[in-house]
Amino acid sequence: MTGSGAGFGNVSLEVLSRKLGYYFLDPDLLECALTHRSVGSHNNERLEFLGDAILNFLIADELYRRFPQASEGELSRARANLVNGSALAVLATAYNLGDFLRLGSGELKSGGFRRESILAGTLEAVIGAAYLDKGFDACRGLVQTLYQERLATISPETHPKDPKTRLQEYLQAQKRHLPSYTVTAIEGNAHLQIFKVECVVEGILPCHGEGNSRRVAEQTAAQQALKLLGCE
Repeated sequence: MTGSGAGFGNVSLEVLSRKLGYYFLDPDLLECALTHRSVGSHNNERLEFLGDAILNFLIADELYRRFPQASEGELSRARANLVNGSALAVLATAYNLGDFLRLGSGELKSGGFRRESILAGTLEAVIGAAYLDKGFDACRGLVQTLYQERLATISPETHPKDPKTRLQEYLQAQKRHLPSYTVTAIEGNAHLQIFKVECVVEGILPCHGEGNSRRVAEQTAAQQALKLLGCE
């Protein structure tokens, strides 16, 4: 993890860019997007504000175009389920965004790189940075890449299916045993707990997830299992 006052190496930014499928013309924008306010005044809060607004619009636009018969209420509920803090944190964890965060010493010691709110805000900041970097169309492309799997499976008539639900339904369809989830550790203080969960699925290696709640950790582990099963 990157501590207070530390910078980013080109290799780290290259690795993250490759994961995202997006390469910044101005790497300083990406570095700022990954810098939490605990580091100092040069942080990602303004980018998070911008990214939140852009993401909400882009997801609304995608849903509007994909589902011309859906009602306003159905579209609103679908969008909320795609862009809420928990959904963003699961998505950020799937891209290992926490590995690239720049945090102050206090946040670093308390496990801020796993905290749902920090992960969600950082992902929004990255989206805001992409908009400033290459403009609206390039930012749309990044969001479409990030949400490709979720948008492909969403139905506005029902809540979008989370990774645990998709994993269970896949295994049921294959007539295989359902997954089991076990909390392997709980770390940190009572108000800053980090849950570690193991997901066991027949036929693949155990998958692991972390989060500031058992639910988020289980969802992250289920997401990894789906990837190993080739369901992503």
